[in-house]
Amino acid sequence: MAEDNTSLPIYERAEHAARTIRARFPEEVRTAIVLGSGLGAFADDLEDALPIPYEEIPGFARPTVEGHAGRLVLGRIGGVPVAAMQGRFHYYEGYSFDEVLFPVRTLGLFGVKSLILTNAAGGINIELAQGALMVISDHLNLMGVNPLRGLHDARFGERFPDLTETYARDYQELAVEEAHAMGLDLRRGVYAALSGPTYETPAEIRMLRTLGADAVGMSTVPEAVAARQIGMKVLGLSCITNMAAGVVGEPINHQEVIETGERVRDTFRELLRRVIPRLVISSQ
Repeated sequence: MAEDNTSLPIYERAEHAARTIRARFPEEVRTAIVLGSGLGAFADDLEDALPIPYEEIPGFARPTVEGHAGRLVLGRIGGVPVAAMQGRFHYYEGYSFDEVLFPVRTLGLFGVKSLILTNAAGGINIELAQGALMVISDHLNLMGVNPLRGLHDARFGERFPDLTETYARDYQELAVEEAHAMGLDLRRGVYAALSGPTYETPAEIRMLRTLGADAVGMSTVPEAVAARQIGMKVLGLSCITNMAAGVVGEPINHQEVIETGERVRDTFRELLRRVIPRLVISSQ
């Protein structure tokens, strides 16, 4: 079990967590990925994998959602060191945003420069079929609060970070190129984040479509904001695991989300295997 250091400021706690990880895996890691619901199997592909349960990392919370294993896996893809989070912490689980953002801030202090955020999302745009992958071009934060609200520590970055390019355009281009090389139609789209845990109503989905959203979920946006504040470049990928409420008239359940993630995992894995080495090169 990790020691309790909750009396320390968040920055010092994140530094301590980063040192704990570095003591177990001393190699420089420039790229990390957060694996969403049903997508955690990618971490099984890492060479020379070193899994660290979250309870062994000071300050990390415990995922409570099915499909989130709750461990940080360090290893390599094609010889490139990478850190993979099998599971994230959601605001709807009752965690504060400080707890939700803590892993991203820890990874930033660990030396990560490129962050891939993945999620299971509901499809709003009817051109995005169930099982499709979408690269996030922008987002709508409809979670009811900004994740950076509260006491500011300048060591994490600016108080008012610019989000003009939250999701790096060159990373988007890179992902689309690799998808096309696979024969995969990877569309760009706007991701809307709501607090959850209920799925949205059909009326809410009509509202989100009017606002310009292509997909909807309950994560990713807080992590993207924290990553940009600390200076990381972000690539966002959504797996459309279900069509949102009212789009096809079918009820939604979490098991469907998990099953769809499993169905597309080979395509998802291959895309990441292609993209990650290129992100490392571009971040140098």
